Amino acid sequence: MNRSMITAGISMQGLQQKLDLMANNIANVNTVGYKKQEASFQDVLTNTIQQQPKFNAPGRLSPLGYTQGWGSYLANIQTNYTQGPLKESGSPLDFAIQGDALFEVGVAETDENGTAALRTAYTRGGNFQLTTLPNQPGSFLSTQDGYMVMGVQAGRVQPIRIPEGHGFAVDAEGNITTTNLNIPGARPVAAGRIQLVQATQPEMLQNIGNNLYGLKDGAAASAVTPLVLNANNPRPGQPAIRQGFLEQSNVDLADEMSELMVVQRAFQLNSRALSSSDSMAGLANNLRG
Repeated sequence: MNRSMITAGISMQGLQQKLDLMANNIANVNTVGYKKQEASFQDVLTNTIQQQPKFNAPGRLSPLGYTQGWGSYLANIQTNYTQGPLKESGSPLDFAIQGDALFEVGVAETDENGTAALRTAYTRGGNFQLTTLPNQPGSFLSTQDGYMVMGVQAGRVQPIRIPEGHGFAVDAEGNITTTNLNIPGARPVAAGRIQLVQATQPEMLQNIGNNLYGLKDGAAASAVTPLVLNANNPRPGQPAIRQGFLEQSNVDLADEMSELMVVQRAFQLNSRALSSSDSMAGLANNLRG
């Protein structure tokens, strides 16, 4: 096959993947806590072509060797974890993380033995809700898709349960207190804290859908470490939880649209190159015929 057709075809495939990635970013511009994904490209193959004999003949201006490429491909997709803007909602079920951290959630699944279990996942989307479960008292804090928000109580990581008829509040360190709304003047009672984690190796996280992240296959458990916040002795850059706020997507729509036009133009140019190469190949075949 014509070399120029191969180069254009490979480049079109990579550009199409980037277009799909950017379309997903734009579609999630209003998704709470969404982190944009970015693409990086790499040469498929690069050859150095040596000159023919008499390279120094009069009138020859080409160098001693020239590099010949075969297009580029999508080498990696990385997530941009920069902080998104915070927007006040006023809802006690809305939470935003200010800083470098993630909420830990439990995804219900069944193992090979048929036993129900919770698979660990992570998210920045803090638009939670209260969910009731059959034969379980009270309500559980969960994501909009029903995944349990995990907390720490009595040294155990478990779903956060809010007793029936109780209100709750969360401070900047993630500490949870519940108050019995049926008793006037009832005092708040400590009910554990929200489990926050920090990705020490962000490249080991992958998007698993529904605004969730999980560890890649083969990633060490140490790639994500639990966080314990201390307002009395804060460390530099310590994250904080803001109740009544939501973190917006970090996708800049203007930037995405500008880059989208550039990528579309590059795709069109490669498409024309492919068409031109095909036309030239057809012309050559007709001449030989």
